[in-house]
Amino acid sequence: MKKSVRKRSRVGTRYPRPALHPQAFHLECKSDPQEIRKIEPFLKKVNEVAKLDDGTFYRLLVAGTEAVNNGILHGNKFDPRKFVQIVVVLEKDCLILRVKDEGKGFKLDQIPDPLEEKNLLKTSGRGIFLMRSLMDKVIFHITDEGTIVELVVDLRLLH
Repeated sequence: MKKSVRKRSRVGTRYPRPALHPQAFHLECKSDPQEIRKIEPFLKKVNEVAKLDDGTFYRLLVAGTEAVNNGILHGNKFDPRKFVQIVVVLEKDCLILRVKDEGKGFKLDQIPDPLEEKNLLKTSGRGIFLMRSLMDKVIFHITDEGTIVELVVDLRLLH
């Protein structure tokens, strides 16, 4: 006979977790373009806690969707055995959305400038430019296990 173990909950006690304590949200997507539709509901759940204004939420949604799309398309090359991991960390001063694929990475300096005249009519190549335009900071980490893109919203700039 198993013993029932009841854990004490701090919810509703005199010492609730501080609102500024870092919180993390996780989502995993298959390397299938149909998985992109998971991003908006996921980020809406994050925003229930983050409480971003509409403009900031929209910027995060567009940049995050682009990062996941790039991970599926360019990183994982639609390989059904590979996944894209999405983690959002909500901290006191910033929100960080990390997108990790399982690809071989890329050389950032070899990405063509979408604003150059010869690239203006191309149908691709604007993702990184878009992310950088919409986010307060974008950081790329190329590792042996894949590429990690960090999209940062500086919450101090919103108040």
